[in-house]
Amino acid sequence: MTRLAVFDCDGTLVDGQADVCAAMVDAFVLAGEQAPDMNEVRRMVGLSLPVAMRRLVPDLPENRQAELVQNYKDAFYARRQSGRLHEPLYDGMRELLTGLHAAGWQLAVATGKSDRGLTACLETHGIIDLFVSLQTADRHPSKPHPAMLEAALFEAGVTPADAVMIGDTTFDVVMACDANVRAIGVAWGYHAPDELLQAGATAVASDIEALEKLL
Repeated sequence: MTRLAVFDCDGTLVDGQADVCAAMVDAFVLAGEQAPDMNEVRRMVGLSLPVAMRRLVPDLPENRQAELVQNYKDAFYARRQSGRLHEPLYDGMRELLTGLHAAGWQLAVATGKSDRGLTACLETHGIIDLFVSLQTADRHPSKPHPAMLEAALFEAGVTPADAVMIGDTTFDVVMACDANVRAIGVAWGYHAPDELLQAGATAVASDIEALEKLL
C-alpha cells in the first residue's frame, strides 16, 4: 500500500510566526494603515494572502487590500533577501520526515505560502527532495477548499483512504474532511486543539513523538 502524508507548512513544519507578524506590520505601515491585532493575524495563517487580508480589513476597498497584499509579499521577500528571515523547523520534525520517507511514505506539502516562499523554505532546510508534491496558494483556491489536497493525491497516485493531512489550523482539517482524507491536528501551531477536534480532526498530536505514533 502506498501511503501519503501531506503537511501544512507554517505552524506545522516550521515556526515562522515572528516573520509573518513583522512583515504584516511593515505592510500596513507602508500603506499608512493601522496594523491589525497580531492575534488575529496569527489566526489567519494558512489562508491564501488575499483571503486573509479580506478577513483582516473587510472595510477597506479591494484596491487597498490588494496594495496591502503586495506590501506584505515585498516585506517578506525583503526579510529573506537580507538574511533576517527565521523559519526554523520544529524540534524533531526533520527526523520525523526522514524517518517516514525511509519507511516508504510519500510526503507532500499543502500550504498558503507562495511557490517561491515554500521552495525557499524547504531548500533552506535541505528537505525539499523528500517531497513528491508541493501545492501552494499560487495555483489553487485558498484553504479550506480541497483543491490543493486533491492535487497532491493525484500527483502521488493515491486514494483519499491511503492519505493523511497533518496541520495546525481548522483550515487544514476542513480541507481534509472535504477531500475525504483523515486529518491529524498538531498542538504547536495557530489554532487550539479543541478547535481542531471540533472541525473534524481524528486526533491532535501534542508533540512530534505523539504525531509519529498517530501515523
